[in-house]
Amino acid sequence: MAKRKRLEMPVLEPNSPSLETKSAFSPKVRMPIADVAGDAAGRAALEEVAQEMTAAEAEGRVIKKLALSDIDTQHLSRDRMVLDAEDMEALKASLAARGQQTPVEVLTLDGGRYGLISGLRRIEALRALGETDVLALVRRPDGSQATYQAMVEENEIRAGLSFYERANIARAAVEQGVYGDIRSAVAGLFAHAAPAKRSKISKFVTICEGLGDALRFPTAIPEHLGLALAQALERDGRLAGRIGTALDKAAPDDAAGERKVLEAALKKPSGATRRDEELAPGLSWRGSKGRVVLSGPALTPEFAEALRNFAILHAKNTN
Repeated sequence: MAKRKRLEMPVLEPNSPSLETKSAFSPKVRMPIADVAGDAAGRAALEEVAQEMTAAEAEGRVIKKLALSDIDTQHLSRDRMVLDAEDMEALKASLAARGQQTPVEVLTLDGGRYGLISGLRRIEALRALGETDVLALVRRPDGSQATYQAMVEENEIRAGLSFYERANIARAAVEQGVYGDIRSAVAGLFAHAAPAKRSKISKFVTICEGLGDALRFPTAIPEHLGLALAQALERDGRLAGRIGTALDKAAPDDAAGERKVLEAALKKPSGATRRDEELAPGLSWRGSKGRVVLSGPALTPEFAEALRNFAILHAKNTN
């Protein structure tokens, strides 16, 4: 019986040519379905990113670079009435050194323009520095009330307004039909303020309405003086006219001078009890110690005679 030969693995000698090997299987080939699946996943990812970007832009979360010339800073009645020169210099120095760190807020208008919601100080500082662009968030507020609220809240957080400025923007919002009355305007624009603060703002509205055109430095009126002035204006319907005349005559050139005129107007004349109080339409009286003066078109001869007879009768009964 023939012996079986044992198979032995060949041993390669150094520097010998390597053996040629062939595989019974062809190299792996990427199937077409894999390419289709990869493309579909890529498109889905791109669509998801596009949807997220669209949502972010719609919600005002995308910062855009806009031309300063395309922004209308007077689209809303501004709450801030005075830009402090010292603060503006500090802001310009910061922008020049570090660039714009916080975007302004705008809303879209017709014709490719934008209306400013908040960021007036940054806009003016950039213009003063000769810049032509501004970083902005394009908001889509839900109506006029939301727009005004956004402007007021931004300024309340960053740099508080004076009581006069707060009252003035509430009055402007009512005049433009954003709110139906002052009470609603103050409650809506300053919803996060304490009730006592909202009450003070409402008091300053009296000053805006009575003395707005006569005052030269209204934002400098301190809180205590403003509240006292508002109460006096509510008590005396003619006080606003007298203060206006006094301010025209004094023509103060600074806030301190104007404040002195207002403080003097609140002081009652010595010995006086009442002055020019309107008793009825067309009938006023002025009273002081030992003296009463009636005046007005309603003081007819018949009325004067009846008053004389009453005085005589009252004097007899008293004696």
